[in-house]
Amino acid sequence: MLLNSDVLLGLSVPFIGTTLGAAVVFFMKKQLDDTVTKALAGFAAGVMVAASVWSLIIPAIEQSEGLGIWSFIPALAGFWIGIAFLMLLSRVIPRLYRRAERSDSVTHTTMMALAVTLHNIPEGMAVGVVYAGLLAGIGDITAAGALALATGIAIQNFPEGAIISMPLHAQGHSRTRSFLYGTLSGAVEPLFGLLTVAYARHIAPAMPYLLSFAAGAMMYVVVDDLIPETAEGERSFVAVVAFSIGFTLMMSLDVALG
Repeated sequence: MLLNSDVLLGLSVPFIGTTLGAAVVFFMKKQLDDTVTKALAGFAAGVMVAASVWSLIIPAIEQSEGLGIWSFIPALAGFWIGIAFLMLLSRVIPRLYRRAERSDSVTHTTMMALAVTLHNIPEGMAVGVVYAGLLAGIGDITAAGALALATGIAIQNFPEGAIISMPLHAQGHSRTRSFLYGTLSGAVEPLFGLLTVAYARHIAPAMPYLLSFAAGAMMYVVVDDLIPETAEGERSFVAVVAFSIGFTLMMSLDVALG
């Protein structure tokens, strides 16, 4: 597939979100405000849920129309494969965190960065699948919808970058080193997005499965990571409002520009 500047930019957007989040270590002495974190998580969750439906699942079903009443099967199978893949990662990542807590400072830093890096791989693949579908001319996937999904993931990545860089600086690492660790944790996203786009043409018949796989991965992130984060503590209504704004904005973009 021939990549253009818009596609390359879209694949880079989640990484930009991580980088901006890691950069707050240069400007802030404390963690992000809880209300801001809830709003960001809620908005990102809304965008990702809407994108999973309109940019991933619906196009996957439409790509399988030749199966008649069974056109939902590839979407169903791909969705559950995405869920299963993230469930597997969810067993690996906590083990890395536990090992990090029992290790010295250097190993702790490495383990924390590795855990977040593994978490970012399926998100990069999801963005890559959407842009692969866009380049392949799948009808319901629009440039605006693809960019909106990438932006939603970037917003989710913003606090993740800060979550790495800020504690590292608090442990005694320099601001620059802390920033670099936070930034590098998101570098896998454009890499795996680019690989997904590059190899999508070789597995074009599997595109419905790939689209719904990405949807399953996104929904797992929303339910397992973002929603619990928004429900903790007070002012959960902020997350509800932000979720609704993100969902309706993404829905409107997909329908109006589709």
